[in-house]
Amino acid sequence: MNKKSISVILLIIFSITIIFTTANILINDNTPLENQAGTLKINNKTIHYEKSGKCLEVIDGNTIKVYGIGKVQLTQVGSPSSEAKDFVENNCLGKTVYLDIDDKKVEDEYGRALAIVYTDTVDVNKELINNNLSEISYFTPSEFKKGDI
Repeated sequence: MNKKSISVILLIIFSITIIFTTANILINDNTPLENQAGTLKINNKTIHYEKSGKCLEVIDGNTIKVYGIGKVQLTQVGSPSSEAKDFVENNCLGKTVYLDIDDKKVEDEYGRALAIVYTDTVDVNKELINNNLSEISYFTPSEFKKGDI
């Protein structure tokens, strides 16, 4: 191989490395997005939310990862069943989710945002409880009343 061929190969490797690094940074970006608050209507009920973003990962039945926000713990949802993760994946993964973040306790001890999670058509927290896929788990302080999700 001559020097020109080696230079071209190194340039291609360098370019691919830059592309993958940039893509990884964008995918793992946890920078909050501005002006995300809004309202949503689900089953004739007006929902107010503070943030929204695409659900990138379902970690378990009550924890998701949202683009621009990071990890989100579904507030008042505890001890999820094995079917809970499937329910959350079917309703959230790859979709835009809307978060009503707990104003009195924004994050848990692990740095996860505490929120009620909505999609365009589903109150995810409420449906997990109503379908017996999870139990109510309540901690204080909280802007939400126990069982009022």
